[in-house]
Amino acid sequence: MSLRERMRQALPEAMRARDRVAVSVLRATLGALDNAEAVPVAETRGMALEQAPVGVGATEVARRELDEDRITEIVRAEAEERLATAAGLTEATQQEHAGRLRAEAAVLQRLLDEPTSGRTR
Repeated sequence: MSLRERMRQALPEAMRARDRVAVSVLRATLGALDNAEAVPVAETRGMALEQAPVGVGATEVARRELDEDRITEIVRAEAEERLATAAGLTEATQQEHAGRLRAEAAVLQRLLDEPTSGRTR
């Protein structure tokens, strides 16, 4: 099972368990993956109206497809970003937030550490 599939499977489980930390980080990271698949805005800006594409689906563009290595890279970056931010929160009043960021990173790290079927590391 791919990393993204494991994340999608973990999300409803976390929701049922009312695990707010896991739900939050899984939603955010799945969103980051979706954003990475987005294509840049087409070069049609500034085009005269009569040159603009017309009709249903005329402006639709296929999303990028991320391979498993790129997905893993994005998820790892999300975890590392949370850990780096938590490390920078040194004030006593920021410790609760830092703890949450570390807990979110731990959720992602557990998913990264799970073996994937049919894939070597």
